[in-house]
Amino acid sequence: MTVPTATFQAFQKIGNREDLENFIYMISPIETPFMSNCAKTTANAVLHEWQTESLAAAVATNAAIEGDDATNTSVVPTVRIGNYCEISQYAFGVSGTQQAITAAGIKDEMAHQLIVFGKRMKRDMESQLTQNKASNAGGAGSARISGSLESWITSNWTTQGSGGSPSSSGFQSGIVQAPVDNSAQGTVSEANAKAIIRAAWTAGGSPDTIMVGPFNKTKASGFAGVNSAQAQTQTKGEALTIVGAADAYVSDFGKFMIVPNRFQRDRTLFILDFDYWAIAYLRKFTQTNLAKTGDSDRKQILAEYTLISRNEAASGKVADLTTS
Repeated sequence: MTVPTATFQAFQKIGNREDLENFIYMISPIETPFMSNCAKTTANAVLHEWQTESLAAAVATNAAIEGDDATNTSVVPTVRIGNYCEISQYAFGVSGTQQAITAAGIKDEMAHQLIVFGKRMKRDMESQLTQNKASNAGGAGSARISGSLESWITSNWTTQGSGGSPSSSGFQSGIVQAPVDNSAQGTVSEANAKAIIRAAWTAGGSPDTIMVGPFNKTKASGFAGVNSAQAQTQTKGEALTIVGAADAYVSDFGKFMIVPNRFQRDRTLFILDFDYWAIAYLRKFTQTNLAKTGDSDRKQILAEYTLISRNEAASGKVADLTTS
């Protein structure tokens, strides 16, 4: 059909109002399963230290002769270890003009950006805390680095690669050393995961969480004995909320939740006892107004923190997994 002559159409109209929803949709994930399940404590210096102790292996020959003199057994001192506090921060500014404009979905641009950058920093911290990063004391031209999860776990680990074992020297000379990745990677096996669970349990831990990246979550879900479970469970008497679905894996040494983590390295599977992991804050999340130098307002959000490995032998890892 033909449009009648002189019909006024929408494309000719100058004053039609825009149809813009008063909402902003964000898909970027913000779940931080490692940070969320770590205990929280306070640091009072840039180098936060603690002590660990282990009992000697049990013996089956501790039988004394009746009436015999007692002889001293050597006392084993505690081990003093530590980690450096790292600073994570974002600074941003919003012009006076933008603050005066009425914007769709945002009542106050500065307040909105505080939320956005806060979410970004939490994601950054989750990634940093779970990586294979060595600790570093920093200096005049370099930042302090907190040694991360992969670097701390040195007692109970295995490689899924076929070209040799990754090396890790653990805690030496006052710093946490980073493990060396194996160039050969392999598909995660239930046998290796079970071996690490057994090793951590034998050492005295009670791990109950398998944390793994997205690709290897699909592989771990294929372990025998996995049962689908939904979001909530009780762990060590405290409420543990897992966002979305998880798998419950029943091992010889207890029930495990298989938790996916978008921000850890997919090439590593963790067996975790969260009783022995904590985050110490020298400065908790803070926001500061920065100096005003013109027609804009500036803010900084900041946190200074470190990862505490109360005893890494309570946990373990399977390294060098394929990721695709």
